[in-house]
Amino acid sequence: MRETTRRAGLWRPELGSVTVGILTALYLLVLTNWSFWSKGWRYLEGRPTTLAFIAIGLACLYIALCVAVSLKYVMKPLFIVLIMASAAGAWFMDRFGVIIDIEMIRNAAETNSAEAGHLVTPGFVLHMLAYGMLPSLLLVFVKVRHRNFLGKLRGNLAVIVPALVLALVAGLSHARVYAATVRAHHDWFETLNPFVPLVTAIQFAASQSGDVNVAVAPLGKDAHVTDAPLGARKPRLMIVVAGETARADDFSLGGYARETNPELAKKDILYFPDTTSCGTATAVSLPCMFSVYTRAEYSHRKGLSTENLLDVLSHAGVDVEWWDNNTGDKEIARRVTSRSLIKDGNPAYCAHGECRDQVLLDALDARIGSIDRDTVLVLHQIGSHGPAYYERYPEEFRRFVPDCRSAEFSDCTKEEIVNAYDNTIAYTDHILASVIDRLEKQENRLDVSMLYMSDHGESLGELGLYLHGAPYMIAPSQQTHVPFVLWLGRSEKAAYSAACLAGKVGEPQSHDNLFHTVLGMMRVETGVRDPALDIVSGCRLGATS
Repeated sequence: MRETTRRAGLWRPELGSVTVGILTALYLLVLTNWSFWSKGWRYLEGRPTTLAFIAIGLACLYIALCVAVSLKYVMKPLFIVLIMASAAGAWFMDRFGVIIDIEMIRNAAETNSAEAGHLVTPGFVLHMLAYGMLPSLLLVFVKVRHRNFLGKLRGNLAVIVPALVLALVAGLSHARVYAATVRAHHDWFETLNPFVPLVTAIQFAASQSGDVNVAVAPLGKDAHVTDAPLGARKPRLMIVVAGETARADDFSLGGYARETNPELAKKDILYFPDTTSCGTATAVSLPCMFSVYTRAEYSHRKGLSTENLLDVLSHAGVDVEWWDNNTGDKEIARRVTSRSLIKDGNPAYCAHGECRDQVLLDALDARIGSIDRDTVLVLHQIGSHGPAYYERYPEEFRRFVPDCRSAEFSDCTKEEIVNAYDNTIAYTDHILASVIDRLEKQENRLDVSMLYMSDHGESLGELGLYLHGAPYMIAPSQQTHVPFVLWLGRSEKAAYSAACLAGKVGEPQSHDNLFHTVLGMMRVETGVRDPALDIVSGCRLGATS
């Protein structure tokens, strides 16, 4: 048969299943784990022998695992999945410094095609061809020789058992150093590709099955507005702007050297410079921001199974609307009026399933004149979402140049990336100032206010990290330190002690405050409002809580 195959010009190399398993294991460990090995070299500086023993132990474990699954009809499909997953994971970990944990996978699962498209760059495609498709095709091309059952069992165990013993010896040889290093650097083994990301993906899939048909517990059914009835006062309009990927480090309001907030600086606002986020990715931070739970209490399941701020406002009779110019409301607005502004966006600033934040101002222009009841409008920005920062602002906001005009960071210098990002912040500054302009024009008939908080920050090359989504325990401050802006109209401002509010500016704040502060500003009283987390109500003139 082998001679016939050669004569037909279809000769294929033939290898035993154990050999293929060993080669696949070494390929995965050596060629798709740059992040893991580079971190190990850095964290174990001065201990090359220790790193060598780790390499030996992991090689043995990888070999034992791959040989154990080298079964006929199973090994090729399984190895191809491992190779492709490992290649994709290596790209994002090596290029952006991300860690693929459950929340990162959740964030990826909840993205839209436009956002995902910015990540599928020519560089990513070439990487997948070289590190994923090419070795997969070689694996398909190779003819694998399998023994009978008993022969395979004996042959596989002859490799697996010594490999596991050697791995144990290698692990015990420097156990104290390993343990101390992992305790000090939690991110190290979380980059071990592909098995840690795959286990995480399986855990995420298992958790998703439990999220189906979750019963939502009511919250704040006792909520009511404590103000005088409409007619005896003006309707109250509060705009809550949910920012996207804005980091406080790049807000000139907080001391950044570049003037990224020239328009807001001219407004009579309160800026809280020491504000922290609930998470480092939208899928976590956004629902946490609007939940009754603090960051310490919050979990994805709790967020799904409990009504949130928008529901409590609705229970109090406040009109609530969610306007989305991002990847969706993350189930926050499931029970209130919600609209996507991308579908009907003006082609002047909308393309390929995304719009610049001007669509929010257009929607506000169309709606604000008809508001005649207490209302909260939530504007969900696309803000500074990367990596295609240049898509987030129009030509006239290219203030910092040269700016990166690509979603592929390797095409740009760090300075160009920072310039593009800072342009997004300057554009957000314009959007927020423009919201305030529109509110000011309504002050004769409405009591108006605006609150802005970003969902999380962004890394721009610090410590080799880009984008966001790092596990909170090890996340750099650039991903958790977020801007927080509050603006009060004339009537609202007159209701508070200016000195008291000024004192609040100097105190640490967080996403924990949003739920309770919005209720307080809308004069909504309920048993679930915590006065200690309501930033402003204690400053209201004549207030007792």
